[in-house]
Amino acid sequence: MRPRHFRQLVSVIGLSIGLGLLAGAATEAVAQDKKVLRFIPHAGLRITDPILTTAFMSRNHGYMIYDTLFAVDDKMQVKPQMVEKYEVSGDKLTYTFTLRAGQKFHDGAPVTSADVIASLARWGKNDTMGQKLFSYTKEWKEVDANTFQLVLKEPYGLVLDSLGKPSSNVPFIMPKRMADTPANQNVPDEIGSGPYRFVKAEFQPGVKVVYEKNPDYKPRSEPPSFTSGGKVVKVDRVEWTSISDPQTAMNALIKGEVDIWEQPAFDLLPELKKQKDIEIRNLQPLGMNYMLRMNWLQPPLDNVKVRQAILHAIQQEDYLAAQVGDPDYYKVCGAIFGCSTPLKTEEGAVGIKKADVAKAKKMLAESGYKGEKIVIMAPTDLNSINQLPLVSAPLLRAIGMNIEVQSMDWQTLVGRRAKTDPIDQGGWHIFHTAWGTADMMNPITNAGVKGLGKVGGFFGWTEDAVIEKLRDDYARETDPAKQKAIATAVQKRLYEMVHYIPLGEYFQPSAVRKNIKGTLPSPAFVLWNIEKN
Repeated sequence: MRPRHFRQLVSVIGLSIGLGLLAGAATEAVAQDKKVLRFIPHAGLRITDPILTTAFMSRNHGYMIYDTLFAVDDKMQVKPQMVEKYEVSGDKLTYTFTLRAGQKFHDGAPVTSADVIASLARWGKNDTMGQKLFSYTKEWKEVDANTFQLVLKEPYGLVLDSLGKPSSNVPFIMPKRMADTPANQNVPDEIGSGPYRFVKAEFQPGVKVVYEKNPDYKPRSEPPSFTSGGKVVKVDRVEWTSISDPQTAMNALIKGEVDIWEQPAFDLLPELKKQKDIEIRNLQPLGMNYMLRMNWLQPPLDNVKVRQAILHAIQQEDYLAAQVGDPDYYKVCGAIFGCSTPLKTEEGAVGIKKADVAKAKKMLAESGYKGEKIVIMAPTDLNSINQLPLVSAPLLRAIGMNIEVQSMDWQTLVGRRAKTDPIDQGGWHIFHTAWGTADMMNPITNAGVKGLGKVGGFFGWTEDAVIEKLRDDYARETDPAKQKAIATAVQKRLYEMVHYIPLGEYFQPSAVRKNIKGTLPSPAFVLWNIEKN
């Protein structure tokens, strides 16, 4: 179903829901004449723990209430954030970090080394770069309340890159009592030390999130750049209201009922550009990448020949044309580390510009596939990817696969994709997602590359000892030319074993009212430095 047809089906319902939500925004804060920034996120927030999931909604929420030890600027250089200073020993085995003075959590407790160490330990269980960093780690040591050390087993060149990782999962720092929560469970409270405080009493999961300015936050003195520098809050309150119908969202923005629409539908951009009070801003300059991810634990996708057949049945242009539509905003590209990064290569890429349906049918027949049902999970409320499953279904039916598309909201999909249950107990075969290029720039940060299986792997649980050795080789290597050669070998192996299928690169602009100044380009969507005039 095309986006316009889908909107016609839901516009009446969406209009009623959206206007109802907006009418409910007349809160006590507004009555008190506080400055309120109103924001339409790309989906509703349900999972409030940014370590539990890689979902960008949870990551963006994390940047509102948490802070990080390091961050990256617009040149992707790592800069201190919560850290005041650090030293590296001559043998490069010991890193000593000192925290900035006066940092407090939202409950008034000081930020300490114990909080940091516990937070990083939890992050290191789930995150791709964190897992690799901890595999090189001998111990974390608390020197005093503001000083701590990382002691390595052997030199590792990506320590600061890991601690300053800008996107999912971000190594956010939380109180130790929260960080002691098992990494597979949501933290019991939303307390950080970041520029905003979470207003729990007004939280409506999947519908509305409210934040207030943190009066105790002390920004850095440097100008803001990407996720680094001074996080200066210039509004009193931020309200996220989820409006799933694009037409309703556009009308709300035009009327001034909301200030920023994070991800406007691409085919509404021409209309938005005509509005004198609205600007289209590219706030994610590194771009995004679509992905089809398969479940290696679920028969018949545990068979590499079946996965290879699916790979040959697909071409990127079909997905990009259906989901984005305007070639000005997308690019066909088989580079798994991003189309504009130093590790870009087309080596090993299959089915980028043209599918081979005849070969795919032959490969499927030779694989032993017996017509088993293939379940594709399809999000109904995430306009940035909701067309992708609807493209995959007919392409895979065309080569003889028995496809069932199961629709659900995005946060339900995020929860379900973590399950390894059989199909008759809620299991799944395929889901589609999108990643920022910052999440995919090398073999360590790209979660889809991991070959760790059920213990530490990304959803889909690819298990591949060959690719894990290559990732270790990359982590140890410091020569850029040799790193690129290793990354190329990783890409060839990924296409051979079909860890995932790249579906192309796109650039998602945001729609912003012109009275909103100071929006920051960033690998994540951040809402500090913003003025509302």
